[in-house]
Amino acid sequence: MKKFEKLITFTVPCYNSEAYMRHCIDSILVGGDDVEILIVDDGSTKDRTGEIADEYEKKYPNICRAIHQENGGHGAGVNQGIKNAKGKYFKVVDSDDWVDEDAYKKILKQLHQFEKDGTDIDLMIANYVYEKVNTGEQRIIDFSKGLPQHKVFGWEEMGKFGPNEFFVMHTLIYKTQILWDSRVVLPEHTFYVDSIFATMPLPYVKKIYYMNVNFYRYFVGRDDQSVNAKMLLKRIDQYMYVTQLICEQFDHKKTVEISPKLAEYIFRLIRILSLISTVHLRISGTAENEQKRKDFWKMVKKNQPELYPRIRTYWGCQLANYKGHTGRFVAVRGYQIANKIFKFN
Repeated sequence: MKKFEKLITFTVPCYNSEAYMRHCIDSILVGGDDVEILIVDDGSTKDRTGEIADEYEKKYPNICRAIHQENGGHGAGVNQGIKNAKGKYFKVVDSDDWVDEDAYKKILKQLHQFEKDGTDIDLMIANYVYEKVNTGEQRIIDFSKGLPQHKVFGWEEMGKFGPNEFFVMHTLIYKTQILWDSRVVLPEHTFYVDSIFATMPLPYVKKIYYMNVNFYRYFVGRDDQSVNAKMLLKRIDQYMYVTQLICEQFDHKKTVEISPKLAEYIFRLIRILSLISTVHLRISGTAENEQKRKDFWKMVKKNQPELYPRIRTYWGCQLANYKGHTGRFVAVRGYQIANKIFKFN
């Protein structure tokens, strides 16, 4: 088995990130020589992103590495990190986000304890916090109700999650070998690929540890962010493409053999991705997107014929797929209500 040089690799994909990347990298540097930070300059042309990456490598040669590549999008940056990682564990931190120092130190301490005890885990999960730039509001997403604490566990010990509780890239610290074994490769020039990263390696995971600490700080509120409603609508084809890839790659029967609870979790994810796609297509109100909605559901039926009835008859999907103006009205109002409750934009 390969001997790793670092405890954990952090990959920071950067594209024209001069305005905020220093805050991100500085927050990770707290880990000292335990970590390596791969600063991936994804073909930045409008600012000093590449120069800043080189500055950090020069100043912290034992911690930071600058990687320059042609522009390939967020997925290409993550792929580059997975390929070049020298840490036993792997974490992605987007260049406009950061990590909490106290939670970070607790995570490193726990990973060191695992090394000392000879305990091997495949995945560590921690909480993340929505940091809303416009209002200063914070919202914590934690998994304390659904995951055991203070123990290594498997998928069958996982409990129930809330309707907005899903594993996203921000929550996950994979063992690097798991990513290599799963051969996960994210599409280039595509947004929303974090859903693939947070889903497709999971069947390879057997041993999990959850830390109830608010580790990842997710910066929300810029108009150009992919999670912004207007941007998601603009990029709905890419969102549907990511959903299609997950539908195509998810082997429900095989996953049930690994863990029925994991299979059910991934099913729930596909269901919510399908609902989000449908709602945004209905919000647009165009004839073109109405046809895309019909084609989208044909795709789901083709790739997941056994799960399709359960997905399509889910109450949210049923309401969003009502015909004509009624369906569009329900989709728009449903989205507005959900946004007020869960505050995802």
